[in-house]
Amino acid sequence: MSHYKIYVYAISKNEEAFAEEWVRSMEEADGIFVTDTGSQDKTVEILRNNHVYVFQEEIRPWRFDTARNISLSHVPFDADICVCTDLDEKFLPGWRSALENTWQPGTHMGNYLYNWSLTPEGRPYVQMLYFKIHSRFDYIWEYPVHECLRYTGIIPEKKLFIPGLILNHYPDARKSRSSYLPLLQLGVRESPMNPRMSYYLGREYMYQGQWENCIQELSRYLALPSAMWREERWAAMRWIAASYARLSEIPKAFSWYFRAIAQAPDIRDAYVEAALLSYSLSDWETCFYMCHRALQISEKSSVFVNAGYAWDHTPYDLSAIACFHLKMYNRSLEHAQKALELSPEDPRLRGNLNIISAYASNPGYL
Repeated sequence: MSHYKIYVYAISKNEEAFAEEWVRSMEEADGIFVTDTGSQDKTVEILRNNHVYVFQEEIRPWRFDTARNISLSHVPFDADICVCTDLDEKFLPGWRSALENTWQPGTHMGNYLYNWSLTPEGRPYVQMLYFKIHSRFDYIWEYPVHECLRYTGIIPEKKLFIPGLILNHYPDARKSRSSYLPLLQLGVRESPMNPRMSYYLGREYMYQGQWENCIQELSRYLALPSAMWREERWAAMRWIAASYARLSEIPKAFSWYFRAIAQAPDIRDAYVEAALLSYSLSDWETCFYMCHRALQISEKSSVFVNAGYAWDHTPYDLSAIACFHLKMYNRSLEHAQKALELSPEDPRLRGNLNIISAYASNPGYL
């Protein structure tokens, strides 16, 4: 018999393409509660036909924290555990057992593995730790976008990691993120000293191709007294580097990649990004060195986003190409083989391997 009362809650708007599969993924819960914020398709009908409790709310002006807090308010008070997901997300089967086997009396929040994106073959690509499982009381959502839970309780917050609980994200590329920038600008106006809002605003400027604004805002972020999270600072430095690269200010780009590496030398991403920049410049020595350092790191970050390109064939591919140009044919062959093992259907990698194999067996080839 179930030990805990577990409820799933979510917000929705025009999610008919995802609604039924989402319910199938969430139905291990004792109840599912959705706050719909204005669907004009069949989302509400599909959810109700699948025994979901649906509440329809109009939220003006729109902000995600308001929507999430209203959604949470519809969760019954007898909940032991609240599970917040979006309709384009699905748990792997057995998630409830994983949760109940780990949750302990007095726990406030559970962290778990979140695959933000998957490869076409279904393997994790962009991966991170997530935080949207929590106790019914003593939490509120805050920030207009990139909202997060804030603990309001008196006793120290107790968190734990839930092994075996994995949530996959299947984003709809057709959906616009045009509302994000003005909401992030609002968030910074409301809380100018808040590092979370400043970081996400700077990153959004990069996504929008506003390179100078990205550099300016993330430089401001790095100067904030409360911007102390090592991995987030590391990411900000990488985005500044990427922005300088797009502005063709290459020495400044490398300077910021080196700062990022110094900030978090145990995470692959900055090395691989510096290798990619070196590749674009035909700087084979730097490309090889950065790949070499990246491949010495064998474990993903357990606390921050892991970019797929740092863990797929990319560092081996770049190293193989760099080694080839440096006439290190045997090492080039070794890494070309490894790259193809990781992406066996890629014809470019197979073609590269054939060329490199010929050189490795006969350095005078061609």
